[in-house]
Amino acid sequence: MLFNFHLGFWAMLFWLVWGHFVADYPWQGDFVAIAKNHNTPVGKMFWKWVLPGHAWIHAGFVAFFTGHVGLGVVEGILHALTDRLKCNEKLSINADQTIHIVCKVIWAFWAVFILD
Repeated sequence: MLFNFHLGFWAMLFWLVWGHFVADYPWQGDFVAIAKNHNTPVGKMFWKWVLPGHAWIHAGFVAFFTGHVGLGVVEGILHALTDRLKCNEKLSINADQTIHIVCKVIWAFWAVFILD
């Protein structure tokens, strides 16, 4: 188990959403946003590394704040799949972000009420 803050639900949710926005906006940057998309010229070369790398940054935040690597792994997989659907224009940016935030609500619930 990683570090576990033993936070309540709302505090856990706060930190998970904070981590999401840090990882999805300032830490993502233009290169990652373009290179994770297999439909862009740069993405055609790099997406197989950049998309999982981006998703694993999110996974790390979830694992760190919840103290559960398993939740981080599930986050990484779902984040990558959601972003892939957005890159394929199957999801809008609003749907993409809603899915990501709903996942954080689920991880906070599991970490606080189920796993601990």
